Amino acid sequence: MIRRSVILTGFAALLHASQNATAQQLPPKMPRIGILSQVASPSSKVWEAFRAGLGDLGYIDGQNITIEYRLFGGDYSRLPAMTADLVGLPVDIIVAEGTNVAKFVHDTTRTIPIVLPSGGDPVAAGVAESLAHPGGNVTGVVHILTEVSAKRLQLLKEAFPAISRVAALWNPAGLPYHIRATEEAARHLAVQLRSIEIATPDQIPAGFEAAVAGGAEGLSILPDATLWNERAQVVALAAQSGLPAVYPERSYAEGGGLLTYGPSVTGSFRRAAWYVDKILKGAKPDRATDQV
Repeated sequence: MIRRSVILTGFAALLHASQNATAQQLPPKMPRIGILSQVASPSSKVWEAFRAGLGDLGYIDGQNITIEYRLFGGDYSRLPAMTADLVGLPVDIIVAEGTNVAKFVHDTTRTIPIVLPSGGDPVAAGVAESLAHPGGNVTGVVHILTEVSAKRLQLLKEAFPAISRVAALWNPAGLPYHIRATEEAARHLAVQLRSIEIATPDQIPAGFEAAVAGGAEGLSILPDATLWNERAQVVALAAQSGLPAVYPERSYAEGGGLLTYGPSVTGSFRRAAWYVDKILKGAKPDRATDQV
C-alpha cells in the first residue's frame, strides 16, 4: 500500500491596511462574524481550526466576538436565505467556505468584507480582479490547484500503471476547472475517465456504485467541501469498492486514504483568522501586500 501526502500552501489575497485605520484597536462594539459553510455542525475540524486561530489572536466567541453560524450542510438551496440573514443582521465580516459560496455572497453584498478560509481561483470566479490586487470586498486564502488536479491522476497512474479506466467524483456546484484539468490529464495518460457528479452527501454511495458498475479501476476524488466533510464515508466506500483512490487533501490520508496530493485544509482555516483580525483592526480587503 502506498501513502503519499504533499502539503501545498495556497496563494493568499492579503489585506491593505488603510492609513486612517487604528491598527491596534478593535471596534468599540463586540464584532460579529458570520460563517457560511457547507458543514452540518460548527464542531467540524475546519471550524475548530478557525476558532483556534482566533484564539491565538485573543478572540473568544461570546467574550469579545460573536460568531453567527449559518450551516447549510451541502444543501445549496438554503444558501440564499442564510446569506440574506447574515447581511440583514448585519455582521461585520462573512467567512465564506468555498469560492462558489464567496461568489454568491459577493453578488449579494459589496460592502461587507468576505474572507475565504480556503477556495479556488477567485479571479476565475469573478470575485477578484487579480491575486495581487483583488480590488473588492473578498480576500483570504486560496489554492490555485488546477495543475495539482492533473498531477493527482498522474500519481495514481504511476502507482498503478495497469489502470486504464478511472472514475472522477466531483461536485458540479463547485468551480469546473478541476474536472477539466483531470480530463485533460486523462487524455495525455491514455486513461478513460468517467465523470461522476456528487451534488449532495446522500449521493455519495450511489456515486461509488456507479464507478464500480462502470468498470472503473481507480478513483480520483476532486476538491470539494461536501466530499471533504464526508471524507470518512468516502474513504470507507473506496476501501469497500477495492479500488485505489487518490484524494485532494492530506486529511484523507489521515483518515486512512491511500494516496493524497494537496493542501492542508485545516491549516488554511486557521490562517483565515489572521484576515479576520486585520479587518477588525481597520484593514480593507481591496489590495494585496503579500502572498503565502
